[in-house]
Amino acid sequence: NVATGERPRSSRQREEIMPLSSEQARALLSTAKGERNEALFIVAVYTGLRQGELLGLKWADLDLAGRRLSVRRSLKVTAHGLNFGPPKNYASRRSLPLSKAAVAVLQAHRTRQNEERLRLGELWQDHDLVFPNRVGKPMDHGNLYDREYKPLLDEAGIGGEGFTFHSLRHTFATELFNQRKRPKIIQSLLGHSSITQTMDTYSHLLDDV
Repeated sequence: NVATGERPRSSRQREEIMPLSSEQARALLSTAKGERNEALFIVAVYTGLRQGELLGLKWADLDLAGRRLSVRRSLKVTAHGLNFGPPKNYASRRSLPLSKAAVAVLQAHRTRQNEERLRLGELWQDHDLVFPNRVGKPMDHGNLYDREYKPLLDEAGIGGEGFTFHSLRHTFATELFNQRKRPKIIQSLLGHSSITQTMDTYSHLLDDV
């Protein structure tokens, strides 16, 4: 059979895109100000990284002086627990610019993390992660959502809007379209494997562009 091994295109209806509005994003980041992982949410909104890419970031991937971030791995949930693996596809290995605001909050985050490391001493398990759990180990995806992201949404007054963590990625992409960025640039920044994926996912935004 010539079709053996081919994966048919899914006929399921695509998940509805749920980006935060500019006002909602500002409310979320304002609520996160001063929190342990404030930098994580700022980087998520300003770069559109997937959750696994954020949790797989290491300090060696950041060039704060050059204001660049490189995606080289992703933290994945496997049958044997959390494990680092390659990003979703080849195009997901990418370099992204960092805004001045993101650089500033990451510098403050590193200072706070160093203080946390010194305070815990031998209890700290260093993996060079930018966003580890409270003892330096990889952070569980579910814990990030349930213990940090969801309470932030509630405190910001947008907890009932149906926003997932992936909504932060959609927020970044929507802002790029609103700024009239070229689709190929958006594809590159999002790490999509093809321009078709980008256009299919955000086709509803093209009417206004």
